[in-house]
Amino acid sequence: MSRPSIIYVGAPEGFEALVETASNADCVHVAAEHDTLSEALKGADGLLDASMKVRIDDAMIAAAPNLQVISCATTGSDHIARGEIGSRGINVHTLREDGDLLAGITPAAELSWALVLACARRLPAAAAHTKSGQWVREEFPGTMLNGRALGLVGCGRLGQWMSRYGAAFGMRVLGHDPYMDPWPDGIEKMELADMMAQADVVSVHVHLSEETTGLLSPELLANIKPGAIVINTSRGAIIDEAALLAGLESGRIGAAGLDVLDGEPEVDQHPLIVYSRNHDNLIVTPHIGGFSPDAVRVVCRRAAEKIMAKLGL
Repeated sequence: MSRPSIIYVGAPEGFEALVETASNADCVHVAAEHDTLSEALKGADGLLDASMKVRIDDAMIAAAPNLQVISCATTGSDHIARGEIGSRGINVHTLREDGDLLAGITPAAELSWALVLACARRLPAAAAHTKSGQWVREEFPGTMLNGRALGLVGCGRLGQWMSRYGAAFGMRVLGHDPYMDPWPDGIEKMELADMMAQADVVSVHVHLSEETTGLLSPELLANIKPGAIVINTSRGAIIDEAALLAGLESGRIGAAGLDVLDGEPEVDQHPLIVYSRNHDNLIVTPHIGGFSPDAVRVVCRRAAEKIMAKLGL
C-alpha cells in the first residue's frame, strides 16, 4: 500500500509539526501560489492549510481526485470554495473545533491590543518622524486609555482576552454578543448600536458568516463615538470597508488598526491600502494575528492529527 500524500502551505514551523505528526505519510511543503498548489493537489490525499493566501476554488478540487480532507490551522476557512467539496463529501476542518486548545493561544488577541496602543499613540508615524531626523513630540499627542471605554464586538475567547487587557489599562469594558451564555464577568452587556456610540475603542472578534458580513454597517459607523479607534483582526468583510474609509476621511473615526482586508491578499489597489499610504491614522498589517512560531507549531500539530484520523493512519 502506497503512503498517503499530504500537501502543506504555510510557515516552515508548521511543516515541521506536520512531518513529526504524520511520519507515515509523504509530506510536501509547497509555495502559497495558486498554480503551484493546484498542481501539487492533483495527487494529494490531504491538505494542511496554514496560510490562507491561496483561494482554493472548485477547479482545484475537481482536479484532485484523491483529496479526502482539508485541515486548516486557522479558525476560518472562507477562502475555500464549497461547491466541489460539498458534492464529494470532502472534510474541511478548522480550529473552531478546538476550543480547549485555542484557550491558551493568544497571538491574535495580543496583536489586537498592540494595534490599540499603536493607534492611540500614533506609533508608526512617530517612529517615521524620528527616522527622518526630527524630534517634535507636539506633533504626536496620544490618547490616554485609562478611564476610556473599550467596546468588544464578540465576547468569546479573543474578546475575553481583550477585556482582560482593557481592564489592566483601567478601561471600562463594554461588549455585544447575542450568543454568549453565560455572560463573561467584567464585560458590560450592551446592544451593538449603544456600544458603538459609547466606546472609545471598538474591537472586532467574531467569525465571518452570512450573519456577520457587513455587521459594522454604514449606519453604525456613521454613529460611532466621534474620534473612536476601530480594530479588526477577524475578517475584512465584517466591516463595511467603504464606510470605514469614509469615517477615517471625515475624522469621525479617529484611527483604525486592521490585520485583515476583504479580498486579501490582492490588496495593492485596495482603497484602504491606498489611503494608508498618505495618512497615518490607519495601520494595516498582513493578517499576522495568529502568526507566532510557537502557536503555529501547536495548531499545525492539531490540524495534522485531523488529517491522519481521516486517512486512518
